[in-house]
Amino acid sequence: MSDCGCGPTEVETKEQRRALWIALILNGIMFIVEVTAGIIAQSTGLIADGLDMLTDASAYAIALAAIGRSANFKAKAATLSGSLLMLVGIGVLADVVRRAIVGTTPEGSWMIAIALVALVVNVVVLRLLSKQRRDEVHIRAAWIFTRADIVANSAVIASGVAVLLTSIGYFDLVVGAAIGLYVVKEALEILRKAKKARIESE
Repeated sequence: MSDCGCGPTEVETKEQRRALWIALILNGIMFIVEVTAGIIAQSTGLIADGLDMLTDASAYAIALAAIGRSANFKAKAATLSGSLLMLVGIGVLADVVRRAIVGTTPEGSWMIAIALVALVVNVVVLRLLSKQRRDEVHIRAAWIFTRADIVANSAVIASGVAVLLTSIGYFDLVVGAAIGLYVVKEALEILRKAKKARIESE
């Protein structure tokens, strides 16, 4: 099957590697920025988004390792990515419950500013990944991660505006819970596609 001409060319592989390295570095930086800002601003939404960035960075690292490898290896890499994303989603939901009990009010201005930066970063990464072979399951998984981040960033910005206008912290909790549920949904999608790809590769 390696001679069928249906796999990525050397140029495509090089472009995939370049795009994933840029995505990995940007997400690693934003993980530190968002989690730090989330702790300072007492925002579940920002912390959730930051943890999602860390998982994305892990997914990009896994996708980098999968470039040039067999279809079965790529399917296993996507499975690992989906599993990591699932853990993050569950962790975010647990933090929402904890903060609901503690009852802190986040800083809306911090939420808006940091989430805007994260949104710009994810739009850049999504454009890079969209130019690659989205039919390959490991790249597709990375693309899904980034798409989920853009939705999460937008939700954090919206909740930041709501908190800023009303000083009601529950907006942040609602968004944190929504991000957690969305992350779990995306994880299930990746795992489903990875399972299908693994079966097809056997």
